[in-house]
Amino acid sequence: MGTAALLRAAGVGAGDEVVVPAFGNVDVAEAVTLAGAQPVFADIDPETYCLALSAVETVLTSRTAAVVVVHRFGRLADVARMRDLGQRHGLLVLEHTELETSRDETARRRERAAFLDARLRGVRTPEGGPGHSYQQYVVRVPGNGRPDRDAFARAVRAKGVDCRIPVRTPLHRLPEFRRYVSLPETERAADETLALPVDASLTKRDMHRIASACNALGGLLAPAL
Repeated sequence: MGTAALLRAAGVGAGDEVVVPAFGNVDVAEAVTLAGAQPVFADIDPETYCLALSAVETVLTSRTAAVVVVHRFGRLADVARMRDLGQRHGLLVLEHTELETSRDETARRRERAAFLDARLRGVRTPEGGPGHSYQQYVVRVPGNGRPDRDAFARAVRAKGVDCRIPVRTPLHRLPEFRRYVSLPETERAADETLALPVDASLTKRDMHRIASACNALGGLLAPAL
């Protein structure tokens, strides 16, 4: 059963608010709208990229009916603490999971992530955390915002590395969901994050090329003092 159907089955609809992240997953906000409710955006934790518990608490109102917790990039959200919050406030808490990979695929992704963790310089590597499956290996490019990250991405691609920007525009900046809210961690993550390949099919030579390409550029794009 999809998110919209689960919300409707729980009686969530017109006049209700549902807290969701603005960092990606337009389908979650669309599901809330489809159920007849209003999506309300809360900020993320800068380490996990999942909804921050404290940020959710700040946006709760008398109309809040539910929270949709999204696991991000293979990193599991702290659902237990969010459910505790839900119980205290009488809220429905739903989980939105990513596509799952096989145990073998996950093990290989973790190996490649560990390789990059040990070798990358000039970028901020992801916090692993328990159960991280590395659906995406997301680093932060230091600098003064989007131009630095985008320049880094172009340069790495020119060296044959298939990187991608995971979330270019947060949902609260999209025309259909535009909100004038303060989401500093969401904005910063959208400007700085870059997903590097860790697919199981990558060879050791591929992984060395990724690390070398990034390390040759990282120091060049640091912010000027």
